[in-house]
Amino acid sequence: QVQFVESGGGWVQPGGSLTLSCVGSGAIFERYNMRWYRQTPGKEREMVASIGTLGTLRNYADFVKGRFTISRDNNKNTMYLQMNNLQPEDTALFYCNACSGESWGQGTHVIVSS
Repeated sequence: QVQFVESGGGWVQPGGSLTLSCVGSGAIFERYNMRWYRQTPGKEREMVASIGTLGTLRNYADFVKGRFTISRDNNKNTMYLQMNNLQPEDTALFYCNACSGESWGQGTHVIVSS
């Protein structure tokens, strides 16, 4: 069974940047279309960005367009989320998962605050 582990979260001031990583194991990572999600207390998990198996098809939620970039390196079984111009409303627990809906990891916290 495929498993994903997120990392790279932390505290950043408004306008700052972070890059999240998602490492897959237990299956052939390159076969999975992937997504980044985020969740804040009291709200449902929402999709942030998605990427196809080859990394050429990418989609973003409107609230991150122009600020976040999703990418992947199948040789490293890793997906990334480069986040620029972070704002307090981006504070959330970020998760990655396959579009097919595999097991959820622990996520990585992003806190944007001055």
